[in-house]
Amino acid sequence: MNINADNENMIPVVLVGLRMNETDEEFNHAVEELESLCEACELEVKHTLTQSLPHPDTATWIGSGKAEELKTCILATMAEYAVCLGNLSPTQMKNLQKVIGVPVWDRTNLILEIFSRRARTREARLQVESAYLQYMMPRLTGMWQHLGRQSGGGGSRANKGIGEKQIELDRRQISRRLNELKKELAGIEKTRDVQRQGRERDGYPQVALVGYTNAGKSSLMNRLLEMGSPYPEKSDDKKVFEKDMLFATLDTSIRKIEIPGRMPFLLSDTVGFIENIPHDLIKAFRSTLAEVKYADVLLLVMDSSDPHYKTHKIITEDTLKDLDAMGIPRIYVYNKADIRSESLTVKNQPGSGSVYVSARTGYGIDDLLDALEDIFRSGSVHVDVCIPYTDGHLINLLHSEGQILSESYEEDGILISAVCPVKISGLLTEYSRS
Repeated sequence: MNINADNENMIPVVLVGLRMNETDEEFNHAVEELESLCEACELEVKHTLTQSLPHPDTATWIGSGKAEELKTCILATMAEYAVCLGNLSPTQMKNLQKVIGVPVWDRTNLILEIFSRRARTREARLQVESAYLQYMMPRLTGMWQHLGRQSGGGGSRANKGIGEKQIELDRRQISRRLNELKKELAGIEKTRDVQRQGRERDGYPQVALVGYTNAGKSSLMNRLLEMGSPYPEKSDDKKVFEKDMLFATLDTSIRKIEIPGRMPFLLSDTVGFIENIPHDLIKAFRSTLAEVKYADVLLLVMDSSDPHYKTHKIITEDTLKDLDAMGIPRIYVYNKADIRSESLTVKNQPGSGSVYVSARTGYGIDDLLDALEDIFRSGSVHVDVCIPYTDGHLINLLHSEGQILSESYEEDGILISAVCPVKISGLLTEYSRS
């Protein structure tokens, strides 16, 4: 799947945009985003060719005349690929590729290629492979068009051409591999469920970072990790990879955030969303994104310096709806407040449900932590318990997560009256004195 992935030189491509009913601003934004995706895939856009049609051409997507123009452009720029702003049918891709003489990538293909290069964990690699094979299955015909069809009498399979036989073999092989991947991913999902149950038993609130790709989720996690370390310069081993690039990270990372004077919590960083994200990718990453469904709080992170951040917010919420994660308390985090175009200084209003922050400078982070603790405490209950001395971890948990009202040492344990999160109270039921 990876093509020239190890080549340090950028690969020349021609970008092709088909405009239908979009406004100038919408179309230009889509083209700019596709250019950023190309950059993330080590592709250099040599030229951008656009076409306006009421609907895609059924044969070549952009029409025969524009396809010939694209061929000339490919030759002039010595481009190795044509990258299309849109998702082409297998027939459109095959026909356009036949005209221009170089491989054609649509937007889905480009995103899958980026994911294949960025996946680091075994789970992510298997998920990307599954999505890629599902994408390739209906496109096998174009891969074997160089093998001539042999005609013969009757409808016997023995009379089919070499190319047709190869397609059938490939389809069976892909189907077999998809079944293997499904079993492997099911096993990983069971392990993930066990790990999740273990985290729930620990009683720490679970917070998930979600949002459009390159909004600064990983940077925000690293900022919080620094704040929780007495030696920030030594917190690098816990930090996650961050870079100003679309889909810089794919693998879900979970870290415990312990900031002095604050309630500790678990923070997960998930794969970023994007407009019109390929359905097969959502399906393949569903088990990873399930971390979002089990969170106590969602932090919807947006790049407030991006003029399209409101659209990104809508896309994020639509994706959460697809994941059945709409009923979870959330805080809207407007990141990169230090480079917003607005000249007015942003002041955060407590209780508004929105916080302006800068993961780079630390601006507004304390306001974000205040908002988080307000949500944590809103689900708190009063408990009167006597915890045996042998269960010291529960005593420590109450001290770190709750507010101790009174405490006395008895013969059979420590008698504690406290206010704590509902999650923790569930771990103390057998020790209740109420």
